Amino acid sequence: MGFTHLAKVASRFTGRPLCFGLALAVVLAWAITGPLFGFSNTWQLVINTGTTIITFLMVFLIQCTQNRDTEAMQIKLDELIRATRGAHNKLLDLEEREEGELDELRQEYEGMATRARQRRPKPGDRDG
Repeated sequence: MGFTHLAKVASRFTGRPLCFGLALAVVLAWAITGPLFGFSNTWQLVINTGTTIITFLMVFLIQCTQNRDTEAMQIKLDELIRATRGAHNKLLDLEEREEGELDELRQEYEGMATRARQRRPKPGDRDG
């Protein structure tokens, strides 16, 4: 089983109400046992260590699933741009461009937006 498959399974599980309920139950059980352990440093260390480890691992899980979702969305957007008549193909693969190129394109499209606000658009009218 690869990391991607494991990440998909884990993200599906951790995003469900059952997982939240389990986490809440663990926290409640920990809080209830406080008096039994005299609210000791060890008792506090248990929850601190547990939550730190889980948080650390979840960062990588979230990043993995976010990367996959972003990649899939970029591919879909590229296909929509490619398939739409009149669309600017120069917008394909923007995520791979350098910061300077993105700034130039942003300024160009901000200019188009400003011009569009200054005139009354006709139905079906496109700028550019």
